[in-house]
Amino acid sequence: MTFRQFAFRNVLRNKRLYIAYFLSSMFTVMVFFTFAIFAFHPVFSDGSINKNALIGMAASGGIIYVFSFFFILYSMSSFIQSRKKEFGLLINLGASNKQIRLMVFLENILIGFFSTVGGILAGLVFAKAILLIAENVLIIDESLDFYFPMLAIMVTFVSFILLFFCISMFVAFILRTNKLVDLIKGDKQSKGEPKASIILSILAALLLIAGYGTALAVKGFGVVIAMIPVIIVVTLGTYILFTQLSVYCIRLLKNNKSIFWRKTNMLFFSDLSFRMKDNARTFFMVAIISTVAFSAIGALYGFQSYLTKGVKEMNPYTYTYSPFLDDSKEVIDNDLKQVNAILEEENVDAKMETAELSYFDTTGDFTVLIAKASVYNRFAALIDEKEIHPEDNEAIIIEQSDAMMTQQKASEVLMKSGVPIENGQEIQPSNVIKTAVLAEVNGYYVVSDAVYEQLTSPVRTETNAVWKVNGTNEEQVIEAGKKLEQQVEHKVFSVDYALYEINKAYGPILFIGLFIGIVFFVSAGSFLYFRLFMDIDEEKRKFRSIAKIGLTEPELKKVVTRQIAILFFSPIVVALIHGAVALTALSRLFNYNLTAEAGLVLGCFALIQVIYFLIVRFFYVKQVEKMIL
Repeated sequence: MTFRQFAFRNVLRNKRLYIAYFLSSMFTVMVFFTFAIFAFHPVFSDGSINKNALIGMAASGGIIYVFSFFFILYSMSSFIQSRKKEFGLLINLGASNKQIRLMVFLENILIGFFSTVGGILAGLVFAKAILLIAENVLIIDESLDFYFPMLAIMVTFVSFILLFFCISMFVAFILRTNKLVDLIKGDKQSKGEPKASIILSILAALLLIAGYGTALAVKGFGVVIAMIPVIIVVTLGTYILFTQLSVYCIRLLKNNKSIFWRKTNMLFFSDLSFRMKDNARTFFMVAIISTVAFSAIGALYGFQSYLTKGVKEMNPYTYTYSPFLDDSKEVIDNDLKQVNAILEEENVDAKMETAELSYFDTTGDFTVLIAKASVYNRFAALIDEKEIHPEDNEAIIIEQSDAMMTQQKASEVLMKSGVPIENGQEIQPSNVIKTAVLAEVNGYYVVSDAVYEQLTSPVRTETNAVWKVNGTNEEQVIEAGKKLEQQVEHKVFSVDYALYEINKAYGPILFIGLFIGIVFFVSAGSFLYFRLFMDIDEEKRKFRSIAKIGLTEPELKKVVTRQIAILFFSPIVVALIHGAVALTALSRLFNYNLTAEAGLVLGCFALIQVIYFLIVRFFYVKQVEKMIL
């Protein structure tokens, strides 16, 4: 058996540990390769996609590449930690440090080569499906047909082979610094149960409470000012939470005899406390990485929702015509004829309403729109809003929904003024209605038709025309909106075309952020897998000894399940709380409710983690049972 064969068989014998490292590395290569496919796609060479989007994809590829370096470095360090005893035995049998380093180097290069090739092949297999998804998310005019990405393959292969080579050299260099006695003892070296400081435990709680409280208390631009201090405080609090506060809580539970002596709790808490020192740093790292993933994706998705829903709420009509102030009646009539002609040409079935809207001086020394009830009701019927019928001594304030408003509400100003009528009399506003009728005007009065005839002379009068489409193909509506905005001197606003342009501009950002977030989350899950299976041999010996004194199979499964659950869900629960607070602060920045968006993002990640936990638990329990039954 040659030395290269020996290294190859070492990889096969440790396939349980290496499989997670291999699959995670392969996934990272596949994501990087996917970005390379986009960047070098022939469609993009003619400028069919925004250059900023291409720059963003290139930058995200760089982020993934840099993160991959640290991820693979951490993974290899974990494997070396778990194989120290094996290396010590080889040295004791006559292997030189140079041979051990060469073996580690060859193993890592071998795994790196196959994960790189596997990632490229997986990328090719799923390339068409990913391109179809990207085509819809990015919203480009041309289809992203499949092509053989030779340049993307070369860039990906060279980049990751170089990455694995550098990591292999670095890890081999670290290995030679260990003494033989340290390698022989390997995983038998106990770091002991960590000591928990009451002062630091209280400090962790105070830091988290202060960070959460500040993030939830500030509003508007104050969120941006408080962001950096809050991140520092919460990050420090999270570290102390896992290194001190969690250990202190376990100690309190162990001191409670009614809990500690109940069934298998003694075994569970003793083992958990003993391993907490090693797991604490992993918990902290996973919690922070997962928080970044949750917050990034939640923020991107929430901001897109903020933009699109805001446009929809403020523009309930499909098309809105707003002429220039100096347009004559003849120009306006020609514009309206042209709009209707374009809609007919595009086979868009739309119902139209038009009216002359007048602005009057009020007793509050400002000019405001005052509409008569009959006009309001015609526009309201177009979007299925309720009619209103004010009394002759009543003025109703119409205000936009405050979901998108960050400044002073219009009703607060209008309530302090009144509607002047003939003979110097004045009608005070009675109540406020929130609606999107005549949404382009942010706050106005509605009075009865009889009162409207008694108003003083208007300051100015504007023509307003709107169209509402029902049952027409969305693509036709968007195409008609594009023509209207281009051909009618930019006097027509099309809400569907505006949303199309927003999604087209924002799609690449969301797509890139989603991929980076997924890479971070998968990496965090891999860290947990490495941490769990590093100690499996010791766990097997421990449970085999305990089984001899009466531990049953159901009790074994219960103890193992609880241990894995603590390992998997402690950092994720903390990350979910961090993410929820971060997204709540973001909603206060824009004064927009992101509860649904945050719940969807955090819920999806939690569900993925539960599924991952069930899969890992199945294989882990199977491995332990095999040794003791």
